Amino acid sequence: MLSKLFKKRKLEIYAPVNGQIVPLDQVPDPVFSEKMMGEGIAIMPDNGNIHAPVEGTVVLVSDTKHAIGLRSNDGTEILIHIGLETVALKGEGFTVLVAAGDKVSVGQSLIEVDWDYIREHAKSIITPIVITNSAERNVQLEVTKEGIMGETVLMTISPK
Repeated sequence: MLSKLFKKRKLEIYAPVNGQIVPLDQVPDPVFSEKMMGEGIAIMPDNGNIHAPVEGTVVLVSDTKHAIGLRSNDGTEILIHIGLETVALKGEGFTVLVAAGDKVSVGQSLIEVDWDYIREHAKSIITPIVITNSAERNVQLEVTKEGIMGETVLMTISPK
């Protein structure tokens, strides 16, 4: 019985948006493909807004609205970076629905995205999802081709 209490708990990271799953090393940006920010995965979005992939707290919303940082209830830190070179859009194409300090639950809408605008004005709409404190965690990437927001598990995280 005690072994069950002390068993390492696993955190499931769900798809924050619908789309095709892409390995992080195939993201056309070395900051992500070389995992400088941490381990993770990416999605080539089909449609829809960005939703919370975990229960936790919003810790960062970039001034340019293109990225959001979350801390899950177990301390895992997740960065969702919408598109590549989207900082240059200065917030155009994004409507942020949450603020730093807000508690969020899986599937909660975080950022509305005008994908057509992003496609036209940014390098790519590919959206990396990175565990920024992955050096402190075991990150298991799930093998799947298509992500469904709030349903598809992209990664399973456990303490080291």
